[in-house]
Amino acid sequence: MDILRIAVLGIAGVLMALPLRKEKAEYSAFICMAVCTCIFLFVITKVETVLAFVKRLETFVSIDSAYLALVIKMVGITYVAEFAINVCRDAGYGAIGNQIEIFAKMSILVVSIPVLTAFLETIGSFI
Repeated sequence: MDILRIAVLGIAGVLMALPLRKEKAEYSAFICMAVCTCIFLFVITKVETVLAFVKRLETFVSIDSAYLALVIKMVGITYVAEFAINVCRDAGYGAIGNQIEIFAKMSILVVSIPVLTAFLETIGSFI
């Protein structure tokens, strides 16, 4: 199972970083970032499975594919931003993490404008 590999990778990274934390904090941070990057790469491999499922879902349900693509983009923005925010905060740069969070929220808002516009047009047609 992949979760076992990820768990072992995470635990090994922590066990390698802990002894270095007091004497060589920068090496500890580098180990943490490397482990996080490896785990993130494993997550990206799972995205292919999700995208294949979404394509199959489009054939079963009569939903405009543009809307599903927007939802996938929003989820992607959320995951990438969460990863970057946590790495920045773990490294002690919470202010940069906060700016990434603000940018991610604005990006999601910009991506969701077409959906919001279609929703408002639908409501307008009922009134």
